[in-house]
Amino acid sequence: MTTPKPTLAVWKFASCDGCQLTLLNCEDELLQIAGQLQIANFPEASSQVIEGPYDVSLVEGSITTPGDAERIRRVRRQSRILITIGACATSGGIQALRNFSGDLAPLVYASPQYIDSLRTSTAIAEHVQADFELRGCPIGKHQLLEVIAALLSHRRPNVRGHSVCIECKRAGLSCVMVAHGTPCLGPVTQAGCGAICPAYHRGCYGCFGPMETPNTKALAARWRELGATDQAVHRAFRTFTAAAEPFRKEADAHDAR
Repeated sequence: MTTPKPTLAVWKFASCDGCQLTLLNCEDELLQIAGQLQIANFPEASSQVIEGPYDVSLVEGSITTPGDAERIRRVRRQSRILITIGACATSGGIQALRNFSGDLAPLVYASPQYIDSLRTSTAIAEHVQADFELRGCPIGKHQLLEVIAALLSHRRPNVRGHSVCIECKRAGLSCVMVAHGTPCLGPVTQAGCGAICPAYHRGCYGCFGPMETPNTKALAARWRELGATDQAVHRAFRTFTAAAEPFRKEADAHDAR
């Protein structure tokens, strides 16, 4: 008797679709994935939808409306394993910048009374239990493939929490802060991108959010020694993962308002 394939569903909330596109951009690997998993619900790739429950759900995007908050609870009930993918799903994303300002709807919409949204943009894990979080803006292809392979092998994904600096060392790159005095978030940012920006002599922008136990205070002090202003430090920590607690606290510490 043939054992049925595990079912995979991919869900979108408030996001840009970039993390879902990472899965589609796996190309040849995607064919192998389709051979091992039944892609049951993935509107970005197919109009065919198979009703749940699902063995695995990949969730992209943050919770920004009351409807989103209710919908993610329904997704959780349908999913044996729920994995959040990308900065929006794991920390609120770029849209979480609204968490630190007043109500912007009247400045954007002619009739804001018709806009039904929450005051904040929040991570999926603030509403339901997430079994695993995969960071990035967007997520890294190889990390995504590792997560899927781990699920098929019934093991925990081998996704490390170390910093981008480790990736720089492995790639034989010179430290942009030491060699060029370029401010860089690499020492406090989780690895996963392959150190793309330092490879082009640019400082890391923190797309993957805080690493394990990041010493943001020490890094900010080093930035100041390199000539960065409080405003520059504040802005650096208020980007892709502004609502992640270590980055949020460091940004608050340098808020010049």
